[in-house]
Amino acid sequence: MKAANGMAISVRGVAKSFGAVRALDGIDLDVATGTVLGLLGPNGAGKTTLVRILTTLLRPDGGSASVLGLDVVGDAARLRAQIGLAGQYAAVDENLTGLENLTMVGRLYGEPRAAAKRRGGELLERFDLVDAASRPAKAYSGGMRRRLDLAAALVANPPVLFLDEPTTGLDPRSRLGLWETIDGLVEDGTTVLLTTQNLDEADRLASRIAVIDHGRLLAEGTSDELKDRVGGARLEIALERAEQSAAALRALQPTSDEPVSESGALVEVAVRRRSGAIVDAVERLVAAGVGVDDISLHRPTLDDVFLALTGHAAEGDGSDPEAGS
Repeated sequence: MKAANGMAISVRGVAKSFGAVRALDGIDLDVATGTVLGLLGPNGAGKTTLVRILTTLLRPDGGSASVLGLDVVGDAARLRAQIGLAGQYAAVDENLTGLENLTMVGRLYGEPRAAAKRRGGELLERFDLVDAASRPAKAYSGGMRRRLDLAAALVANPPVLFLDEPTTGLDPRSRLGLWETIDGLVEDGTTVLLTTQNLDEADRLASRIAVIDHGRLLAEGTSDELKDRVGGARLEIALERAEQSAAALRALQPTSDEPVSESGALVEVAVRRRSGAIVDAVERLVAAGVGVDDISLHRPTLDDVFLALTGHAAEGDGSDPEAGS
């Protein structure tokens, strides 16, 4: 199955309400084939709702969406065979072994038992679960269950994979391992839509990032593009003596299009360009007779982006209205 116009996923004006709650409010989104789109937002932003619509688990109230050129409503049955989904919590049968879980998924996709078992063995090896293949899933650690859940989503070799906060609850080592696995899938040509509240995760994995809050798409672009929307790099300079701050302001103002700010012995300046900014600033301050105790260059983070766009941090306390339904 080929994607339309190079886009594996296309969303136009998708809306969804749960009673009086508007979970999605006219979302437009495209995901290019063989890339990772990071859907970034707090709990309750609408991320899971969109994933459930794109994976045919929910019908939208309005708008349209297609995956690999298949309409999520009209072609739902055909589409399910083309996609994989790993949700926020590992959807494995705890009483079955790792191999039995994967074999069962293969059988549900219509594979003969021998072929399903063979594919399960391949995936157990790929996800470093061979030693646990004959153990019941209830004996797995959280990271192992996560890997088994992702393996189950890949049984049918789907060209498009939906990962809904896949590293929730994982320790740092398991999280890093899962990130490396996702990298490998994308290198093999898989298209991934990844929802996350983890800013580092979005920065690390996503080719492009879409920021969503209260069911609306606030911004979309590469990590660098989004950071540039917040502003350029800033120099933070700790002076040896606070009384020299006025002289520091005069020396540094020509390097910035914004007013240079100071708070006691700490001076902050937005620089036009990062390359050579520290050397230039130190030379200007030395020429002005200003002593420098410390200097550092800071670039906006995705946290800065999210705060600027929404007025609050990416982590939230709410939940998607349909969660648990």
